[in-house]
Amino acid sequence: MTSDSSSDSVDDPLFNSGHRIFSNKDLLKIGHVPEADRIVGRDEEISKLAKRLNGAVHGYSPENVMIYGKTGAGKSLVSRHVCQRAQNAADSSVDIGIAYIDCAEDNTETQAISSLAAKLNDESKTDITVPHTGLSTSKYYKLLWKTLDAQFDSVIIILDEIDLMNDDSVLMKLSRAEEAGKIDCSIGVIAISNRIQYVDNLNERVKSSFQHKELFFKPYDANQLREIMLNREDAFQDGILSEDVIPLSAAFAAQEHGDARKAINILRHAGEVAYEEEAEMVREEHVRQAQQHAEKDRFRELVNGAPTQAKAALLALTELSVNASDDAFLTSRVYDQYERICGHLDIDTLSVRRFRDILKEQAFLGVVEIEKINKGSAGGIHLQNRLIEDPQVVRETILEDARMQDWSGK
Repeated sequence: MTSDSSSDSVDDPLFNSGHRIFSNKDLLKIGHVPEADRIVGRDEEISKLAKRLNGAVHGYSPENVMIYGKTGAGKSLVSRHVCQRAQNAADSSVDIGIAYIDCAEDNTETQAISSLAAKLNDESKTDITVPHTGLSTSKYYKLLWKTLDAQFDSVIIILDEIDLMNDDSVLMKLSRAEEAGKIDCSIGVIAISNRIQYVDNLNERVKSSFQHKELFFKPYDANQLREIMLNREDAFQDGILSEDVIPLSAAFAAQEHGDARKAINILRHAGEVAYEEEAEMVREEHVRQAQQHAEKDRFRELVNGAPTQAKAALLALTELSVNASDDAFLTSRVYDQYERICGHLDIDTLSVRRFRDILKEQAFLGVVEIEKINKGSAGGIHLQNRLIEDPQVVRETILEDARMQDWSGK
């Protein structure tokens, strides 16, 4: 390592001594947890979640909570914020452990439990080493129990995007650990999902063990989105944003179900576009370019993170949209196409009722639009399904999944 001074490095013309556009870009990171006065429109949700976790602060068991809401509704942000405050507010004799797991990344039971054990383990206190890989699931559970009992009175575990987990037994084992005598400390689980019917599809034993309270997050409105971004304005250099940048970013995000994550993404992308173009200010045209990028990113994130059955259902609607002159199709017709795809790919075929639920979930996420049509007293009421995105783009995204690539479309 050389002993060059920092001032020598700053003077190198290859690098900027500062950033023309951003002053603190970390404020625009999706995982950033802001101070309490920067959190907008979620006072009621913060209060309700705090009541559920209050037990941990005083040394007894927190409640399990199931949080629903669309992408960008502040579910993860509020969960992490309240957990941090619970940890800080705990009685002096109470030690609270906090762990956050992104189930989109740690989507198997072994991955989730090994990550929990590693994140919660302070080796200097426990003399326990948690290897990243190489152990069976049961051994990782044993390490986790030892780690928790060695350090904490209560532990709060956030399982974000829980619906992407391959196995729901994690919920049951964490919820029953104290009752089953595995640990002496108490565990509270906050499970977060975009899918409003997630719990309905859980195994009955898991439901019985989880014994959760539910909390629903409404989408932000345009005014709240504007305030959220005004609270992040100091991520940029003074005077660098034109007056229409934040209102336009908020308007775009409000169109997409009040997605604060999208609003912040648009704002960050707009700054990056302006920087690449060496513009003096971030202007409306940069926001419009950023919106196009953000929309593609958001859609790919939704589809890539969808379960296999949801991808098969979307692929069925996509094939009809690509090959027919219509853009909306009755559920029965989409289901027939879905059956053909499942047969070709050797995927279990769900019942019509469950298939309808999947389409409703995709409508909730903003991927599909469902419209009721009345065919009169003889025909009754039917549902028509329409893709919101370009069918060719949807198809390309779904076929990125190795399991779906064998579909020829013929």
